[in-house]
Amino acid sequence: MSFSTDVLTIDCAEEVRSIEEALREQVGRTLRRKGIVVGVSGGIDSSVVTALAVRSMGCERVVALFMPERDSSPASLELGKMLATHFGIAAVIEDMGPTLSAVGCYARQDAAIRTVFPEYETAKGWTCKLTLPSILDGDRINVSQLTVRSPEGKERTSRMPPDAYRQLVAATNFKQRMRKMMEYYHADRLGYAVAGTPNRLEYDQGFFVKQGDGAADVKPIAHLYKTQVYQLAEYLGVPKVIRERPPTTDTFSMEQTQEEFYFALPYDKMDVCLYGKNHGVPAGDVAKALGMTQTQIERVYHDIDSKRRTTHWLHTQPLFVQPVPEISLENRGL
Repeated sequence: MSFSTDVLTIDCAEEVRSIEEALREQVGRTLRRKGIVVGVSGGIDSSVVTALAVRSMGCERVVALFMPERDSSPASLELGKMLATHFGIAAVIEDMGPTLSAVGCYARQDAAIRTVFPEYETAKGWTCKLTLPSILDGDRINVSQLTVRSPEGKERTSRMPPDAYRQLVAATNFKQRMRKMMEYYHADRLGYAVAGTPNRLEYDQGFFVKQGDGAADVKPIAHLYKTQVYQLAEYLGVPKVIRERPPTTDTFSMEQTQEEFYFALPYDKMDVCLYGKNHGVPAGDVAKALGMTQTQIERVYHDIDSKRRTTHWLHTQPLFVQPVPEISLENRGL
């Protein structure tokens, strides 16, 4: 039988049942928490995690946390509110802008950008984003580029010196880390667990910030390809407007898709390539299924390996000089 994109089709009813049971066991017995806090972005992943939390814990024991900041799209907050109303759960809004400003997130971002574009000034209406060249470009160099837009709408793109690039990324990572801090504040005050929202594509390829959106007590959909998350979204009744929204980063002041920011291809094609890579499917077979060339799929396979190598440290737990076996879950009977 020839390879097909149908390999990503799942039995949604069985998958939801399995996740529900796992969440009840993990949150109630292993973590001894009473409910779940979800940082809701208005995107598909946090929406599905919210729906699964409601199915497993009940709507009265799930809190949706909205954390807008200066560069967030207004649509994210509105869609998040819609989701909370749809599932009948409590919602809390925390404006992260003042906190991020106080720690220098925005000022440090602007300083890094001005090393390339000296005239850049957010207060005057300049906006920015980071992008990667398309994997379909045969001459592609896998290096992020900075794009800025002037108040008059003129766009310019340039590579950044390594020090400036690292500063821009480090400053931007304040956003994910401060949001996670707020999630744990509400979880601590309620005796709840924090749910992470990465799907398999994001988790595998290191598309998260360590101790930021990578931190959580439970990660209900980290084993699911994003295509499968969309299947669950429809099954769980996530509002159609959220299901139809293109995946975005909602991180920089210019709008950008996850594809142009990080991934080699749109998520549906990237999922098939990742599945093929994980299951030893020849690049030629994946190419036929996606209507692409074998050379293009080989580039994607190479990119998957490259991201796994360079983001390995994100998955690494704190390293001990010697083990401390007395506190292992096994020795505590958990």
